[in-house]
Amino acid sequence: MNAPSKHAQQAHATEKMTHGLPQPPVFSTLAEERQHRKERLAAGFRLFAKFGFDEGVAGHITARDPEFTDTFWVNGFGMSFGLIKASDLIRVNHKGEVVEGNHPVNAAAFAIHASVHAARPDSVGAAHSHSTYGRAFSTLGRKLGAITQDACAFYNDHALYEDYGGVAVELDEGQQIARALGPHKAAILQNHGLLTVGQTVDEAVWWFITMERSCQVQLLAEAAAARTGQSLKVIPEESAQQAFNILGASRTGWFQFQTLYSKIVKEQPDLLN
Repeated sequence: MNAPSKHAQQAHATEKMTHGLPQPPVFSTLAEERQHRKERLAAGFRLFAKFGFDEGVAGHITARDPEFTDTFWVNGFGMSFGLIKASDLIRVNHKGEVVEGNHPVNAAAFAIHASVHAARPDSVGAAHSHSTYGRAFSTLGRKLGAITQDACAFYNDHALYEDYGGVAVELDEGQQIARALGPHKAAILQNHGLLTVGQTVDEAVWWFITMERSCQVQLLAEAAAARTGQSLKVIPEESAQQAFNILGASRTGWFQFQTLYSKIVKEQPDLLN
Protein backbone atom coordinates (compact mmCIF):
# COMPACT_ATOMS: atom_id res chain seq x y z
CA MET A 1 0.00 0.00 0.00
CA ASN A 2 1.34 3.43 -0.95
CA ALA A 3 2.12 5.88 1.85
CA PRO A 4 -0.26 8.88 2.15
CA SER A 5 0.83 11.90 0.14
CA LYS A 6 2.21 14.99 1.85
CA HIS A 7 -1.01 16.83 0.98
CA ALA A 8 -3.13 14.06 2.49
CA GLN A 9 -1.02 14.08 5.63
CA GLN A 10 -1.45 17.83 5.98
CA ALA A 11 -5.19 17.57 5.43
CA HIS A 12 -5.42 14.89 8.10
CA ALA A 13 -3.37 16.99 10.53
CA THR A 14 -5.64 19.99 9.91
CA GLU A 15 -8.79 17.96 10.50
CA LYS A 16 -7.31 16.42 13.65
CA MET A 17 -6.37 19.84 15.03
CA THR A 18 -9.75 21.50 14.34
CA HIS A 19 -11.98 18.51 15.04
CA GLY A 20 -14.13 18.99 18.10
CA LEU A 21 -13.78 22.77 18.22
CA PRO A 22 -17.00 24.58 19.16
CA GLN A 23 -18.96 25.91 16.21
CA PRO A 24 -20.52 29.34 15.65
CA PRO A 25 -24.09 29.34 17.02
CA VAL A 26 -27.15 28.68 14.88
CA PHE A 27 -30.16 30.93 15.46
CA SER A 28 -33.86 30.25 15.34
CA THR A 29 -34.75 33.80 14.28
CA LEU A 30 -33.12 36.59 12.31
CA ALA A 31 -33.69 38.92 15.25
CA GLU A 32 -31.57 36.69 17.49
CA GLU A 33 -28.82 36.52 14.89
CA ARG A 34 -28.88 40.30 14.43
CA GLN A 35 -28.53 40.90 18.17
CA HIS A 36 -25.68 38.39 18.35
CA ARG A 37 -23.79 40.16 15.57
CA LYS A 38 -24.33 43.56 17.19
CA GLU A 39 -23.03 42.30 20.54
CA ARG A 40 -19.95 40.84 18.88
CA LEU A 41 -19.45 44.10 17.02
CA ALA A 42 -19.68 46.16 20.22
CA ALA A 43 -17.19 43.80 21.87
CA GLY A 44 -14.86 44.27 18.91
CA PHE A 45 -14.85 48.02 19.42
CA ARG A 46 -14.18 47.66 23.15
CA LEU A 47 -11.26 45.35 22.39
CA PHE A 48 -9.87 47.75 19.80
CA ALA A 49 -9.97 50.50 22.43
CA LYS A 50 -8.38 48.24 25.01
CA PHE A 51 -5.53 47.36 22.65
CA GLY A 52 -5.01 50.98 21.56
CA PHE A 53 -6.18 50.53 17.97
CA ASP A 54 -8.32 53.68 18.05
CA GLU A 55 -6.96 56.92 16.61
CA GLY A 56 -9.38 59.79 17.12
CA VAL A 57 -12.46 59.17 14.98
CA ALA A 58 -10.65 56.89 12.51
CA GLY A 59 -11.49 53.21 12.13
CA HIS A 60 -14.56 51.07 11.79
CA ILE A 61 -15.80 47.51 12.17
CA THR A 62 -18.92 46.36 10.37
CA ALA A 63 -21.38 43.47 10.48
CA ARG A 64 -23.68 42.58 7.61
CA ASP A 65 -27.32 42.46 8.67
CA PRO A 66 -28.62 38.87 8.46
CA GLU A 67 -32.01 39.92 7.05
CA PHE A 68 -31.33 43.06 5.03
CA THR A 69 -28.08 41.81 3.58
CA ASP A 70 -27.38 44.91 1.50
CA THR A 71 -27.00 46.88 4.75
CA PHE A 72 -24.46 46.70 7.55
CA TRP A 73 -24.09 47.72 11.19
CA VAL A 74 -21.27 50.08 12.09
CA ASN A 75 -20.13 52.54 14.73
CA GLY A 76 -21.60 56.03 14.64
CA PHE A 77 -19.16 58.71 13.50
CA GLY A 78 -17.29 60.30 16.39
CA MET A 79 -18.19 57.74 19.05
CA SER A 80 -15.36 56.49 21.26
CA PHE A 81 -14.61 52.81 20.66
CA GLY A 82 -14.33 52.35 24.41
CA LEU A 83 -17.90 53.49 25.06
CA ILE A 84 -19.82 51.80 22.24
CA LYS A 85 -22.75 49.58 23.23
CA ALA A 86 -24.75 47.28 21.00
CA SER A 87 -27.63 49.76 21.10
CA ASP A 88 -25.40 52.57 19.81
CA LEU A 89 -24.69 50.90 16.47
CA ILE A 90 -26.23 52.23 13.28
CA ARG A 91 -27.39 50.37 10.19
CA VAL A 92 -26.29 51.80 6.84
CA ASN A 93 -27.27 50.88 3.29
CA HIS A 94 -25.00 50.77 0.26
CA LYS A 95 -26.03 54.32 -0.66
CA GLY A 96 -24.50 55.62 2.55
CA GLU A 97 -27.87 56.30 4.17
CA VAL A 98 -28.47 55.60 7.86
CA VAL A 99 -31.62 53.45 7.90
CA GLU A 100 -31.54 52.61 11.61
CA GLY A 101 -29.93 54.44 14.52
CA ASN A 102 -29.35 57.98 15.71
CA HIS A 103 -25.79 58.80 14.70
CA PRO A 104 -24.16 59.95 11.44
CA VAL A 105 -22.03 57.55 9.40
CA ASN A 106 -18.32 57.95 8.82
CA ALA A 107 -17.92 58.56 5.06
CA ALA A 108 -14.78 56.43 4.98
CA ALA A 109 -16.58 53.57 6.73
CA PHE A 110 -19.26 53.69 4.05
CA ALA A 111 -16.82 53.98 1.15
CA ILE A 112 -14.64 51.05 2.24
CA HIS A 113 -17.09 48.68 3.88
CA ALA A 114 -19.96 49.06 1.41
CA SER A 115 -17.56 48.10 -1.38
CA VAL A 116 -16.05 45.20 0.55
CA HIS A 117 -19.40 43.75 1.60
CA ALA A 118 -20.75 44.13 -1.94
CA ALA A 119 -17.70 42.43 -3.48
CA ARG A 120 -17.54 39.68 -0.84
CA PRO A 121 -20.95 38.08 -0.15
CA ASP A 122 -19.15 35.72 2.25
CA SER A 123 -17.98 38.58 4.46
CA VAL A 124 -20.24 39.03 7.47
CA GLY A 125 -17.64 41.08 9.33
CA ALA A 126 -14.97 43.56 8.23
CA ALA A 127 -12.50 45.54 10.33
CA HIS A 128 -10.24 48.49 9.60
CA SER A 129 -8.40 50.78 11.97
CA HIS A 130 -5.32 52.98 12.09
CA SER A 131 -3.44 50.77 14.52
CA THR A 132 0.16 51.72 15.24
CA TYR A 133 2.09 48.72 13.94
CA GLY A 134 -0.22 48.09 11.00
CA ARG A 135 0.31 51.67 9.89
CA ALA A 136 4.06 51.45 10.39
CA PHE A 137 4.36 48.20 8.46
CA SER A 138 2.11 49.51 5.66
CA THR A 139 4.71 52.16 4.81
CA LEU A 140 7.10 49.41 3.65
CA GLY A 141 4.81 48.54 0.73
CA ARG A 142 5.08 44.76 1.09
CA LYS A 143 3.33 41.76 2.59
CA LEU A 144 4.04 39.95 5.83
CA GLY A 145 6.67 37.24 5.76
CA ALA A 146 6.21 33.73 7.10
CA ILE A 147 8.61 34.35 9.98
CA THR A 148 6.44 33.18 12.89
CA GLN A 149 3.79 30.52 13.39
CA ASP A 150 1.12 33.16 13.99
CA ALA A 151 1.98 35.08 10.83
CA CYS A 152 1.32 31.89 8.86
CA ALA A 153 -2.41 32.53 9.36
CA PHE A 154 -1.94 34.99 6.48
CA TYR A 155 0.36 32.84 4.34
CA ASN A 156 -0.66 33.44 0.70
CA ASP A 157 -3.93 34.83 2.05
CA HIS A 158 -3.48 38.59 2.26
CA ALA A 159 -3.14 41.31 -0.32
CA LEU A 160 -1.28 44.59 -0.72
CA TYR A 161 -3.17 47.69 -1.84
CA GLU A 162 -0.50 50.03 -3.22
CA ASP A 163 -2.56 52.89 -4.64
CA TYR A 164 -3.16 55.18 -1.68
CA GLY A 165 -5.47 57.89 -2.99
CA GLY A 166 -6.04 60.03 0.07
CA VAL A 167 -8.78 59.66 2.67
CA ALA A 168 -11.20 57.02 1.38
CA VAL A 169 -14.44 58.98 1.26
CA GLU A 170 -15.40 58.12 -2.33
CA LEU A 171 -16.83 54.82 -3.50
CA ASP A 172 -14.27 54.40 -6.27
CA GLU A 173 -11.46 54.29 -3.68
CA GLY A 174 -13.41 51.69 -1.69
CA GLN A 175 -14.00 49.66 -4.84
CA GLN A 176 -10.29 49.66 -5.63
CA ILE A 177 -9.53 48.45 -2.11
CA ALA A 178 -12.14 45.70 -2.47
CA ARG A 179 -10.62 44.60 -5.78
CA ALA A 180 -7.16 44.48 -4.24
CA LEU A 181 -8.47 42.43 -1.30
CA GLY A 182 -9.91 39.89 -3.74
CA PRO A 183 -10.68 36.51 -2.12
CA HIS A 184 -8.28 37.01 0.78
CA LYS A 185 -8.97 37.46 4.49
CA ALA A 186 -6.85 40.59 4.83
CA ALA A 187 -5.12 43.44 3.04
CA ILE A 188 -2.31 45.80 3.91
CA LEU A 189 -3.36 49.25 2.72
CA GLN A 190 -0.11 51.01 1.87
CA ASN A 191 0.48 54.19 3.92
CA HIS A 192 -2.85 53.57 5.64
CA GLY A 193 -3.25 50.45 7.76
CA LEU A 194 -4.88 47.03 7.84
CA LEU A 195 -8.20 45.61 6.64
CA THR A 196 -9.59 42.17 7.54
CA VAL A 197 -12.77 40.27 6.73
CA GLY A 198 -14.44 37.14 8.07
CA GLN A 199 -17.45 34.90 7.78
CA THR A 200 -18.32 36.11 11.29
CA VAL A 201 -17.66 39.36 13.12
CA ASP A 202 -15.60 37.32 15.57
CA GLU A 203 -13.31 36.09 12.84
CA ALA A 204 -12.79 39.51 11.24
CA VAL A 205 -11.87 41.07 14.59
CA TRP A 206 -9.49 38.25 15.47
CA TRP A 207 -7.71 38.46 12.11
CA PHE A 208 -7.17 42.17 12.68
CA ILE A 209 -5.78 41.68 16.19
CA THR A 210 -3.37 38.92 15.20
CA MET A 211 -2.33 40.69 11.99
CA GLU A 212 -1.51 43.85 13.95
CA ARG A 213 0.63 41.79 16.31
CA SER A 214 2.32 40.02 13.40
CA CYS A 215 3.23 43.42 11.96
CA GLN A 216 4.68 44.39 15.33
CA VAL A 217 6.74 41.21 15.57
CA GLN A 218 8.10 41.55 12.04
CA LEU A 219 9.11 45.18 12.62
CA LEU A 220 10.89 44.16 15.83
CA ALA A 221 12.55 41.16 14.21
CA GLU A 222 13.78 43.14 11.21
CA ALA A 223 15.14 45.87 13.48
CA ALA A 224 16.99 43.28 15.57
CA ALA A 225 18.33 41.58 12.45
CA ALA A 226 19.60 44.91 11.12
CA ARG A 227 21.40 45.66 14.40
CA THR A 228 23.06 42.26 14.61
CA GLY A 229 23.74 41.75 10.93
CA GLN A 230 21.72 38.56 10.88
CA SER A 231 19.01 37.53 8.45
CA LEU A 232 15.52 36.45 9.42
CA LYS A 233 14.79 32.73 9.40
CA VAL A 234 11.79 32.22 7.13
CA ILE A 235 9.54 29.20 7.68
CA PRO A 236 9.81 26.70 4.79
CA GLU A 237 6.93 26.69 2.33
CA GLU A 238 5.47 23.29 3.27
CA SER A 239 5.57 24.07 6.98
CA ALA A 240 4.08 27.52 6.45
CA GLN A 241 1.26 25.98 4.40
CA GLN A 242 0.58 23.38 7.08
CA ALA A 243 0.42 26.09 9.75
CA PHE A 244 -1.87 28.16 7.51
CA ASN A 245 -4.25 25.23 7.02
CA ILE A 246 -4.80 25.16 10.77
CA LEU A 247 -4.30 28.73 11.99
CA GLY A 248 -5.75 30.43 8.92
CA ALA A 249 -9.00 28.47 8.85
CA SER A 250 -12.23 30.42 9.27
CA ARG A 251 -13.31 28.18 12.14
CA THR A 252 -10.01 28.77 13.92
CA GLY A 253 -10.36 32.54 13.56
CA TRP A 254 -13.83 32.44 15.09
CA PHE A 255 -12.67 30.19 17.93
CA GLN A 256 -9.64 32.33 18.80
CA PHE A 257 -11.93 35.31 19.41
CA GLN A 258 -14.06 33.56 22.02
CA THR A 259 -11.60 33.94 24.90
CA LEU A 260 -11.27 37.67 24.21
CA TYR A 261 -15.05 38.04 24.00
CA SER A 262 -15.73 36.33 27.32
CA LYS A 263 -13.07 38.44 29.04
CA ILE A 264 -14.22 41.82 27.68
CA VAL A 265 -17.87 41.06 28.50
CA LYS A 266 -16.92 40.20 32.08
CA GLU A 267 -14.87 43.39 32.38
CA GLN A 268 -17.33 45.67 30.56
CA PRO A 269 -20.80 44.06 30.60
CA ASP A 270 -22.50 47.34 29.63
CA LEU A 271 -21.36 46.78 26.03
CA LEU A 272 -24.25 44.32 25.64
CA ASN A 273 -26.90 46.96 26.40
